[in-house]
Amino acid sequence: MTAHNALYIDGEWRPAQGRETIDVVNPADETVIAAVPAGSAADVDAAVRAARAAFPAWAATPPARRAELLGALRDQLRSRTGEIAATVTAELGSPLTVSERVHAGVPVAVAGSYAELAATHAFEEKLGNSTVLLEPVGVVGAITPWNYPLHQVVAKVAPALAAGCTVVLKPAEDTPLVAQLFAECTAAAGLPAGVFNLVTGLGPVAGQALAEHPDVDLVSFTGSTAVGSRIGAIAGAAVKRVALELGGKSANVILPGADLAKAVNVGVANVFANSGQTCSAWTRMLVHADVYEEAVELATRAAAKYVPGDPTAEGTRLGPVVNAVQRDRVNGYIERGVQEGARPVAGGPGAPEGLEKGYYVRPTVFADVTPGMTIAQEEIFGPVLSILRYADQDEAVEIANGTVYGLAGAVWAANDESAVAFARRLHTGQVDINGGRFNPLAPFGGYKRSGVGRELGPHGLAEYLQTKSLQF
Repeated sequence: MTAHNALYIDGEWRPAQGRETIDVVNPADETVIAAVPAGSAADVDAAVRAARAAFPAWAATPPARRAELLGALRDQLRSRTGEIAATVTAELGSPLTVSERVHAGVPVAVAGSYAELAATHAFEEKLGNSTVLLEPVGVVGAITPWNYPLHQVVAKVAPALAAGCTVVLKPAEDTPLVAQLFAECTAAAGLPAGVFNLVTGLGPVAGQALAEHPDVDLVSFTGSTAVGSRIGAIAGAAVKRVALELGGKSANVILPGADLAKAVNVGVANVFANSGQTCSAWTRMLVHADVYEEAVELATRAAAKYVPGDPTAEGTRLGPVVNAVQRDRVNGYIERGVQEGARPVAGGPGAPEGLEKGYYVRPTVFADVTPGMTIAQEEIFGPVLSILRYADQDEAVEIANGTVYGLAGAVWAANDESAVAFARRLHTGQVDINGGRFNPLAPFGGYKRSGVGRELGPHGLAEYLQTKSLQF
């Protein structure tokens, strides 16, 4: 794992214009493992100018050629999966097996999906006496989070490139090393200079400069709803396109007749994956009153299998959270849950035994949670599950829809038809039916305060296209 003390602009690694740096800390042991430049507004401007200069030629590149280069990028990512996994484990704290399967594996699939879409998508269509052209938006400013640091980069950069846009990426300051590795892959794949640019830096400095830059045509941001709201306001004032993938408080609804053991076990695994740092995690488990205590017992037993530990050690299923601020935030929510009367049946506040060093929290399950409690309303972003009871399906719908979020969710029932009927009543962007598998082509994004726009598949590609009609 190597770190560049430079920014990737216009096809080359070049020094930042200032001397400030950002330490990259291993959350498992709190050691500083690297330092990267803290890019300034001037650095962002240089990157945007490079992207703007590269845009005309890239937009004019035939989609088949863009597809070839995206295929080469996919191959580069695949060839470096071991290095990617080790890097993510070092800077995020994800268990190595998860880093290999998810953090390194999913971006390969997503990049491959956009290589295929670039080659097959209809960039023009006939409507009556008109020809409708779908053209690239222009220069994209991509601001990505730390929780899935490479997947979120690929989910923005790949469709932007497939559409014919050029990109300036500002990755999260906690996880910049895998973004640097991605930049190396774009160069090795043969992307022309300026088509992809990387500026590491702080959100309030480099991120804000990118969002405000007058020569950025679209801002794509993934992160907190609070920051996304500010970016949306900046983009709105400039009449600029924006895509926002924000927070979630997703419901896992277990209907009567469902396989209770499977639904509970998969639900616990979903919440504890990536140390709970997943915006779409099913953090509210809704169970019918008749089987509520059985579900609580099943969840308690399932949680016991998640013992926090060294993410590089074989068999570790739960690593630390990303930093001290996040650790304290999660513990604060756990303490709030206890104060408001929820019953902790697993975990609780404080550091896990024997893990005082590192940003570890205890995986926690709360029973007797009511819909109005803070832990049932606000996004915690840690391994904390709330189990709520309901009396009938109408109440389950009311509880599930009763937050400001609407990102994802799950429904379990005796059959798919019953689950789908219930899912149609949910105000959320994605619902897994009876354990449905991840689909890299399915649109991902939310209702309400969970965001604006969609990522992945053809719907994700459409975010980076604008429409022109020619009348004959």
